[in-house]
Amino acid sequence: MIEVREKPKMVERAFLIGVQRPSDADESVRQLLAELSELVHTLGIGVTGSTVARIREPSPRLFLGSGKAAGIIAEAKALGGDCLVFDVELSPAQQRNWESESGMCVIDRQEVILDIFSERARTREAVLQVALARAEHSLPRLKNAWTHLSRQRGGGSVTQRGEGEAQIELDSRMVRQRIARLKRELTDVVRHRDTQRKLRERVPVPTAAIVGYTNAGKSTLLNALTGATVLVEDKLFATLDPTTRKCALPSGQKILLTDTVGFVRRLPHQLVDAFKATLEEAVVADILIHVLDASNSEVEQHAETTLAVLKELGAGDKRILTVYNKADRIAPPGEPSGHGETDGKPRYGANGKPDTFRVSAVTGGGLDTLCERIDDVLREQLDVREFLIPHDHYEIVARLHAAGVVRHERAEDDGIHIVGSIPPRLEGLVQRFAV
Repeated sequence: MIEVREKPKMVERAFLIGVQRPSDADESVRQLLAELSELVHTLGIGVTGSTVARIREPSPRLFLGSGKAAGIIAEAKALGGDCLVFDVELSPAQQRNWESESGMCVIDRQEVILDIFSERARTREAVLQVALARAEHSLPRLKNAWTHLSRQRGGGSVTQRGEGEAQIELDSRMVRQRIARLKRELTDVVRHRDTQRKLRERVPVPTAAIVGYTNAGKSTLLNALTGATVLVEDKLFATLDPTTRKCALPSGQKILLTDTVGFVRRLPHQLVDAFKATLEEAVVADILIHVLDASNSEVEQHAETTLAVLKELGAGDKRILTVYNKADRIAPPGEPSGHGETDGKPRYGANGKPDTFRVSAVTGGGLDTLCERIDDVLREQLDVREFLIPHDHYEIVARLHAAGVVRHERAEDDGIHIVGSIPPRLEGLVQRFAV
């Protein structure tokens, strides 16, 4: 089964190629090329060098002109590169033409991201999503995978075609069958996850989805707020699988936090479609916590990318709390770098916007302020009421605690005084005890 074109097993040194068109700013091209370098390093491949090719219009054969292509190949070989990695999406024919011209492995940003996702997927859902994306990516590339076999002979039936044509048809049929099977399996897995979500909703605890650019510190923030032990690495796409944990807010209100897959610019459209099921957690959440890396010079571009994807998913109108993370790596104006006090106030990178916080998920600085604001937002969204529940009905108090809706509790002579946001499902249970 051909899922993606098989790459040499000993690829160790990549030469990166960025492409700049007349409408592209120099800084933007350099930033994308630097991000491509991080993606390649995440695969464990070294980078020998890079270049930016300026073009007016893409060439159908090589995307770049033949003269530029010859110069790039010579430079890559001189630096000891054994793989060319493009920051633009190449057509299957263009990839094959580059490999014929250079005698080297040639891939693009899309395949790099697909390979990273393939290595990092752990849960059944993520594995199926990545397999589906790889199969859809490979289907249009089968035509050039058998050029070493004979061409089609005269006539039109399958039995009259050369080995190459017959093999292409067989492989195409196999890949299409695999795509159909993966979609069926993924539908079953998504249905199971929807069932789990509905079970959670039966005990209606408010939810918040942690979203943001890859490597912004989303998993670290989840761990800091909930005591979870989700994998944390200083790499792009360190974790792909959504993780949900319960967090207790200062008022006693419980909230479910979900860590979602990170975003990246120029994400392969196959993965956008395949991971929409995973990102649905952001669509159904009551609050979005948008995490940004305050120490990254491209933080505003990262924010734009995330907000654009959220809008595409239909979550653009959600209540968003913006969190500038990694404040331990920066300092407020006038203070030495790395030594500023982190108090959660939006003094750096906030641009005066409301609901913007400066925190460090590593040191814990600013997290108290963030949790207090989450409490306030939930209080605005939910109807908070008071009840006096007699001591001989303490089982009702226990059910309210299980539902995570109790904000304050005080024992009195004639009962338990409760302040909380009561979901409609429990309204009939406590209505007669309302103060």
